Amino acid sequence: MKLLIRDGRVIDPASGTDRVADVAIAAGRIIGIGQVPADFHPNRVLDARGCWVLPGLVDLCARLGEPGHEHAGMLESETAAAVAGGVTSLVCPPDTDPVLDEPGLVDMLRARAERLHRTRLFPLGALTRGLQGEVLAEMVQLAERGCVGFGQADVPIVNTQVLQRAFQYAATFGYTLWLRPEEPWLSKGVMASGPLATRLGLSGVPAASEVIALHALLALLRRVVAGMPPGAPPPVHLHLCRLSTAAGVDLVRQAKAEGLPVTADVSVHQLLLTDTDIGYYDTRLRLQPPVRQQRDRDALRAGLADGTIDALVSDHTPVSADAKAVPFAQAEPGATAIELLAGLAVKWAQQDGVPVARAVEVLTSGPARVLGARLGTLQASVGRLAVGGVADVCVLDPQATWRVEPSRLRSQGRHTPFEGHALPARVRTTVVGGHIAFDAAD
Repeated sequence: MKLLIRDGRVIDPASGTDRVADVAIAAGRIIGIGQVPADFHPNRVLDARGCWVLPGLVDLCARLGEPGHEHAGMLESETAAAVAGGVTSLVCPPDTDPVLDEPGLVDMLRARAERLHRTRLFPLGALTRGLQGEVLAEMVQLAERGCVGFGQADVPIVNTQVLQRAFQYAATFGYTLWLRPEEPWLSKGVMASGPLATRLGLSGVPAASEVIALHALLALLRRVVAGMPPGAPPPVHLHLCRLSTAAGVDLVRQAKAEGLPVTADVSVHQLLLTDTDIGYYDTRLRLQPPVRQQRDRDALRAGLADGTIDALVSDHTPVSADAKAVPFAQAEPGATAIELLAGLAVKWAQQDGVPVARAVEVLTSGPARVLGARLGTLQASVGRLAVGGVADVCVLDPQATWRVEPSRLRSQGRHTPFEGHALPARVRTTVVGGHIAFDAAD
């Protein structure tokens, strides 16, 4: 298919592009930006006047319901939700059922996703067998099957010796560890510690849970890096998933200033909500990690704006109605968010006066840099618009406003704390590999 996206504002932070231009696509690749070949005759023309033409969004944390959680979401429904949100590439955590600790399971999941011809799926392999934190998984085999890194999802490793071995093993092969910092014993609460948790009678998760775990992870990283010859490339990369505290942002800022190979992301929930939004035990706010106080939220927003935090993620976790229709402490953590990701990013940028290019970067080239060489042949295409690169494009209308109505979401999970919120910017068209995967007009 030959496609021409005409007269849109092309914004590509990876190349510094920000101008009104045409984008020509043929055979699944971009063949022209601004300068369209004279012999190019498109089958379809998209009028993008007044819209932003962006690289396809890259979401570093989205659960898809398969395998094992089909009651809450399915690969078909959740990838449809992804492209409706402009997401063309996503990373899924390993906490499926069964856990992604076997090569055959990774093959099955990737094959299912490829047959749907929607988003590009990059699975994370389990760091330990069954996510039990006892025996390391076969990382080499999982990497050969396409796993872009290894993590524990929301299951912390209790045995620090196992964690140390994981760093050492990952350093041998140059793998990336994707870990959410939480101390196993302090993280057993259901909301952020504070006066509100006390008033509601709910068990709290103190900020110290994240801080203690961060100190341990960075200490282990320093030990591995220190053993390398001067000038050698980093033997292992640590990606910190879904930061939630002001102190955590400070520690990451210090680690980057020190030159440690570390990146971080934050969820849209922690970026825009606080514990007061829980109100009267609203289970839509039962999240992991929990939303915290305003000072933490403000620090996360500042860290994302100044580059301390590299990426904004949806932390999309479809949850069934029954799992939320229980008391707050018993509710299953998670919320639907992948369709809201672009609108929430624009809302943050508008509220804080963040440049458009930075708001786009944390959804595109920022997360793509975290994936890095693990993207293989796609490294030059994912999260950027480049002539000759794969045509993954999101056409976003920044002037549109819309209200979040769960019944109109494509995700099988309909629970979101942003229900009823008015959001700016709406995805008009999503192109994946040169074909139109979503069109709001259809």
